[in-house]
Amino acid sequence: MTVADQFRVKSDFVLKETDANRKVLGAAVTAQPDAKSVDKLQTFNLAEKIADLQNVFVASKGPKLLVILQGMDTSGKDGTVKGVFGQINPLGARTVAFKAPSQAEKDRDYLWRIHQEVPAKGEIVIFNRSHYEDVLISKVHGWIDDAECVRRYAHIRDFERMLAETGTIILKFFLHISKAEQKRRLEERLADPDKHWKFDMQDLAERKYWDAYQRAYETAICATDSETAPWYVIPSDSKTQRNLAIASIVLEKLESMKLKFPPANPDYAKIKVE
Repeated sequence: MTVADQFRVKSDFVLKETDANRKVLGAAVTAQPDAKSVDKLQTFNLAEKIADLQNVFVASKGPKLLVILQGMDTSGKDGTVKGVFGQINPLGARTVAFKAPSQAEKDRDYLWRIHQEVPAKGEIVIFNRSHYEDVLISKVHGWIDDAECVRRYAHIRDFERMLAETGTIILKFFLHISKAEQKRRLEERLADPDKHWKFDMQDLAERKYWDAYQRAYETAICATDSETAPWYVIPSDSKTQRNLAIASIVLEKLESMKLKFPPANPDYAKIKVE
């Protein structure tokens, strides 16, 4: 069984029944005194392989890869970018962090700002939050009704299908943490002055809607999962296991593509550099 198979959303997916502390099956032995160090070493090695394959990915100038990271506050979107994609060449990759929309973005359809950031040929793009925010937060706060929510799910399915049909590989990761773990991480930020910059009072305000967000995520995931734009629910109470799972899935996808460098140019053999 691949790691992707372990965390791929199933047809009977229920978020509240999903363990936020589940481990990666088949990972290196974790009975050692410092299991986190083992996870980090494995992830580092996987990240190096991802970086190697990215060179071929860029050179081929064919496929496009879009990685979508969604999750509750403190679930580790920034940490995933650093831990999994920190070794890839930034010349062939971008991370896009979507914040609250600007007035110009509000004046257009909600997918307008998203479409501008999708990957070009040979490019890897990581979305830190994404178009799903325009269903999740809008639904939780009552800014859209159920009918509009259903319409937006349809928009998103069509949008992602169009991307897939025009050469974009899509991997969607929901970083699943427990409410207790979020509480611990927020308290950790408050207790450490060097982490105060990461604390936002809005995180506490949104935490009050925890149950509503869990329902919204479950509905969104079930409504938009597809073979060409699959959802993976990644247990994220453990930061190191989270990174290990995502790195494994990304590498599995890249390896499955059988990437190759473009054919050599025979004329180059005749060129002499003086």
